Amino acid sequence: MPEDESTRRLHRLLWLLLAWAGVIFGRLIFLQVYRHDDLLRLAQQQQQKAEKIPATRGAILDRNGQTLAKTIPAESVFVDPQKIRDVDSAADLLAGSLNLDRDPLFAKLQAASLGSSRFLWIKRKVEADEAEHLRSLKLDYVEFRPEMRRFYPHQTLAAHVIGAMGMTSPDDKAEHGTAGIEASFEEDLAGEPGWARVYTDVKQNPYDAVTVRKPEPGANLTLTIDANLQYEAERQLEKAVEASGAKTGSIVAMNPSTGEVLAMANYPTYDPNDPPSNSSQENARSNLAITTPFEPGSVFKTVTLSAALETTNLRLDTMINCGRGSINLFGRIIHDHNSYAALSMADVLAKSSNIGAINIGLKVGDAAMYQYVRKFGFGQKTGIELPGESAGMVRQVRDWTPSSIGSVAMGHEISATSIQLAIAGSALANGGMLVKPQIVMARHKPGEAVERFAPAKPVRIIAPETSIQMRQMMEGVVLHGTGRGYANLRGYTSGGKTGSAQIYDLKAHVYTHSYNASFVGFAPVTNPQIVVAVTLNGTRNGSAGFGGPVAGPAFREVAMTALRMLDVPKDIPDDVFLTRGNRPAADENDVAIAGLGAPPEDELRDQAGSSVTTPPAPSGTSQEASNAGRRPFFDSAESGAAGPKVPDFRGMTLRAVLEESSARGLDVETLGQRDAGLVRNQDPPAGAALAAGARIRVRFAR
Repeated sequence: MPEDESTRRLHRLLWLLLAWAGVIFGRLIFLQVYRHDDLLRLAQQQQQKAEKIPATRGAILDRNGQTLAKTIPAESVFVDPQKIRDVDSAADLLAGSLNLDRDPLFAKLQAASLGSSRFLWIKRKVEADEAEHLRSLKLDYVEFRPEMRRFYPHQTLAAHVIGAMGMTSPDDKAEHGTAGIEASFEEDLAGEPGWARVYTDVKQNPYDAVTVRKPEPGANLTLTIDANLQYEAERQLEKAVEASGAKTGSIVAMNPSTGEVLAMANYPTYDPNDPPSNSSQENARSNLAITTPFEPGSVFKTVTLSAALETTNLRLDTMINCGRGSINLFGRIIHDHNSYAALSMADVLAKSSNIGAINIGLKVGDAAMYQYVRKFGFGQKTGIELPGESAGMVRQVRDWTPSSIGSVAMGHEISATSIQLAIAGSALANGGMLVKPQIVMARHKPGEAVERFAPAKPVRIIAPETSIQMRQMMEGVVLHGTGRGYANLRGYTSGGKTGSAQIYDLKAHVYTHSYNASFVGFAPVTNPQIVVAVTLNGTRNGSAGFGGPVAGPAFREVAMTALRMLDVPKDIPDDVFLTRGNRPAADENDVAIAGLGAPPEDELRDQAGSSVTTPPAPSGTSQEASNAGRRPFFDSAESGAAGPKVPDFRGMTLRAVLEESSARGLDVETLGQRDAGLVRNQDPPAGAALAAGARIRVRFAR
């Protein structure tokens, strides 16, 4: 039967529907079979996302287990700019709740809302009261994200050693260590972050999460620092800076045998809990003890005399020509601060005679002097585990001027850091071994055994007998030299060297009456357990800003605290305590003569904070001609007119000797078993006339 028109139309519609169903079915097969994996991945991207789970940062502890830095929970605030309907009101509310500047915040919000961004950080790691107040406003565009915050419970204590956390570039998405231990041991402290799969609804609100990989917490680091000694060092440093009018300062206290740094203080300091808000606060974060070299001045005479003991025939009692306070150095007349005709080499150090040091340096010679400067570690980094260390500046001998030997012998024409001075002092105290400073003593990763770091093997740089002789001479500095009354310890013997180096004004091209005042010392003398280097930069109180009066007391207090903490037995009675007495101020003058040579100004200008160089030496003098024209090391100069008669100290105790010599104004050097012995012999003998500038040596025995 023939189909009518309506039937044909119905058949065409049916075939069309079947074709459409076939297309749909084919499309479903294509999507479900051939595109299954791709579509599943796209769906998962819409419905879930991977989020990093931050690891708990390791703690930083002092040597006794006291926490110096730790991580605590915190919250950070961000907004969805596209949900903000009134940017003006949002800026007002957010700035008021989070203590932010309103105008910069408004600019950020305005720029973000005009774009397509759905995420904008407002403030990271907010305080608990700030978060609570903001939550109470119930703003739909505000969200909170849990994070971790670095916390320093002792605030400024050891801030320059510990360092701080922060972001150093706009591309940083997480904070990291920006200074100190936090930066040097970033990888150890940070740990390994974990990952979580977060499931979200159609509005991207999370409703479930699955941890894919757990975070691995960072390792805890134990420092060699003693928090109690660190506190005392910072307290004494601030006190010394205020008393001397200095601009900056630093103190380093260390174990001379191992190189363990027990305290490292800097002034000015900062609180690592607070980010810096201006350049002044930023500058206060510099660890001056390792980053800022300076001309050390007279403390460097210890290197000169060490070199002399090992490379010449000079000994402690060798008389050195001091030229009655004047020397003709290559046509230049140099005047000293005292008019000594001659002093023993020991007294050159005790009295800090510049002319004597120059003559000793001439005897040592350029090559040997340079060799020992380098042996003691100057001009090279110590390798301490802190960022930003400076090597200081030591010029090659070929770059020296004819008079450079005189400058170097007194600590000019070179620059050094406080940590370098402490290392050099340790070598003099420990028997002649150059140690590497150590700041981290152990690392402990959770679930693993504690890993302890042994001190680096020391290197011998001077003979043991040289060290013993240097300790003896440095004790003389404290007993009857420029450190007397300032660096004496109650109940302990001590030795050291004062130093004051004039600061050179690069603009005016003159030396100023502002000084780098320092003291490097150790105690007890026979078996040193602590070395302390004190440096005050830019002291401005005239002679009251010299190394002895301002750096000596800081050494005394820090060393005494350290010896008590280390439970070191006392080696002299408590009542044997030397005071300054009525000595003239000239006896405390340890200013190294400046302006002898001509180091390149650009080299020293580049040393941050050093501001030191020297004016040009006389032209037309070659190195060879200058060497040929150098004065003899010592003349047969008169040692001075006859002085008072020497008293008879035989049979006296140490206390009686000190009281008698102090009352008569005599310089006495004590040898032998001073703690419990009596004087058995002396030189010069009783009744002899004592030459001007000479001293009496008394030997104790049981």
